[in-house]
Amino acid sequence: MGKYPLEQIQEIKLKRLEEAEKLLKEKKRLLDVEMEKLKKIEEKRDLVKKHRLDKLKKFLDELTEGTTSDKIVTHERYLKKVVDEELKLEEKKVIDQKKIVTKAEDEVEKARKERLKKNLDVEKLKLHKEEWTKEALQEELKIEAAETDELGSNAHSMRNRSQKNRSHLEESP
Repeated sequence: MGKYPLEQIQEIKLKRLEEAEKLLKEKKRLLDVEMEKLKKIEEKRDLVKKHRLDKLKKFLDELTEGTTSDKIVTHERYLKKVVDEELKLEEKKVIDQKKIVTKAEDEVEKARKERLKKNLDVEKLKLHKEEWTKEALQEELKIEAAETDELGSNAHSMRNRSQKNRSHLEESP
């Protein structure tokens, strides 16, 4: 049986599948990194929220106890300017990081689809090779059968000639 004619193509497709698997693994790793960043940014935002709530509670407690209007104005300004601005900034970071995570998820999905496509290509070629191998073996068997038939018929012809020659020689005086 001869060499499979699409052997080089099969090797190329296998190599492309390996590359697609490596790419998918890398995209997953990058997604994990971005998810971890998101988690840390959300934790920081939650700390700022907690700080804001603590300051608000303290401010309300002071209001109930009775405080000067200067302190009320100072607390209000601090809450609005510092804490609220910091919270807005952290919320923006969370939103931006979520966009990055979504993009990374899309990249993983794209890489997953590409790997699946490459895997299908390899499987198709594998099935083709199996079919080709079966056909090549059948063709070899046909050739061997024809050769065997030819050898058998040659041997038969030679025996007949040999017998004719013997009988012809025995008849001649």
